[in-house]
Amino acid sequence: MTLRADPLLTHPAYEIVDAEASGPWPGPWVVTCDHASNAVPDWVAGGDLGLPAWDMARHIAYDVGAAGLARALARHLGSPAILARFSRLVIDPNRGEDDPTMLMRLYDGSVIPANRRLTPEDVEARLDRLYRPYHAALDGLLGARKDPAILAIHSFTPQLKGRPPRPWQVAVLHSHRDGRLAQPVLRRLGAEADLCVGDNQPYSGHLPGDSIDRHALGPGRLNVLVELRNDLIATPEEQETWAARLAPILQDALSEARRTPHG
Repeated sequence: MTLRADPLLTHPAYEIVDAEASGPWPGPWVVTCDHASNAVPDWVAGGDLGLPAWDMARHIAYDVGAAGLARALARHLGSPAILARFSRLVIDPNRGEDDPTMLMRLYDGSVIPANRRLTPEDVEARLDRLYRPYHAALDGLLGARKDPAILAIHSFTPQLKGRPPRPWQVAVLHSHRDGRLAQPVLRRLGAEADLCVGDNQPYSGHLPGDSIDRHALGPGRLNVLVELRNDLIATPEEQETWAARLAPILQDALSEARRTPHG
């Protein structure tokens, strides 16, 4: 499939992948990638958060490999994707506006200098120019489709500083409020003999105010959050391999979930 460039699908806060030569993709999913980018807009601290380049290239700034995986999955699923175009260290779109970790000042041992003394005006600018447009675009993308399922794509680092290595290659995060899609995905991944699968590991899947809570749990949409260990999706070839492996699992799980009553 060949993507067609369309200026209506790009914005300083997000990019929507939803077009090819034959028109928009009709698939049943909306793929999200909240932490797709490590970009810092020029108007935020002059485009420099005060971190060394190696810090901006690791997991604290974005989900390494997740953007490529999200794009590949969108192609395999024939469904649109929305990718944030700003670093989670500028403002984290996967947090509620009242969550203090929306603006991190310390992350995995690194102090973020540009976030240490933010004014209310600084915070409001990041909300108005990045966070809110991203979520408004996601609302619009979901609202334009009939009964879409949300597939949230993230990645995790193999090891946090001072912590033991993480054994999982892939993980499924989900809320106790709705496991209709997550549970079928978990069962199918668990049947793969070569995989160590995390069930709400290395993080909890229930975070009030996050993207899934806002766009899926509240409206009652089917949803699943899939995390890949980022050393396994570091190249386009690895991203394509994982997308090709995950897509049929996700499609089968969605078919099962649509037969499962909610509540």
